[in-house]
Amino acid sequence: MPNTRDVRTRIKSVKKTAQITRAMQLVAASKMKRAQDQALCGRDYADLMAEGLAVLSSRVRNFQHPFLIKQRPVKHRGILFLSSDKGLCGSLNSAVFRCASEIEPEPPARFVAVGRKGAQFLKRSQRELLAEFHVGDRRPFVDMRPVVEFIIESFDQGLIDTVEVLYPRFVNTLVQKPVLKPLLPLDGLKAFLKTSSNPKHTSMTEDSREMLFEPSPERILEELLPLYIKKQMFQSILEAKASEHSARMVAMKAATDNANDLIENLTLDYNKMRQAAITQEILEISASSGTA
Repeated sequence: MPNTRDVRTRIKSVKKTAQITRAMQLVAASKMKRAQDQALCGRDYADLMAEGLAVLSSRVRNFQHPFLIKQRPVKHRGILFLSSDKGLCGSLNSAVFRCASEIEPEPPARFVAVGRKGAQFLKRSQRELLAEFHVGDRRPFVDMRPVVEFIIESFDQGLIDTVEVLYPRFVNTLVQKPVLKPLLPLDGLKAFLKTSSNPKHTSMTEDSREMLFEPSPERILEELLPLYIKKQMFQSILEAKASEHSARMVAMKAATDNANDLIENLTLDYNKMRQAAITQEILEISASSGTA
């Protein structure tokens, strides 16, 4: 049975833990706000680009591009796997890992990991890992360029026959949903619309507006298609980072609250033990006085 010294030591230990989790909560909250703003602002740009390319692709006939769908057998799926570099973010990574475990074995998938936790999971589960990238918290587009260029180069060289992104999509501070989003090859108008997060865009089937393209629709598509794919991958990375900081802030807040509850319970037990000890001493003194 623990004595008062053991309980007092445990209270001090839990208090230190609460201080650490509280500090991590504040740090995650400050990063969360910036990451959420970047993810939400980027959605509008990605949706407008998807809508513009959808309209543009509907006006072009017999346009050939490596990114557009063609008779190419899928021997290897290419999946960009986004996770966090650190833990302590609740069930965020485990939900993405569960989604990865449900991927069909045929055709085989080749992964490109962004995040240390995801790379460790792929190695443990003996999945084929083409490359592993680590980037900082801010994740500007210049840091993402090697990732995007590697995936596009692998697609062009035939190492992978599809490009998909598996990431935790940011819904709100409390909800992050793992999503497997296909990017390449593109299948015309519907491919652009289904990547949009705006229901108005996804319900659009045609655009009757008269438009004039300069220099030409074909030339614009040649320039915009690679930019579109890069933007979609970068937006997924922003969503993953917003989800990570949100999940970590919520997890650290829950840990801090649990630590405070435990401190209250331990303090109550400590006071009861002290009171019991004092009462016992008074009884012993009274008993000895009566005997004398």
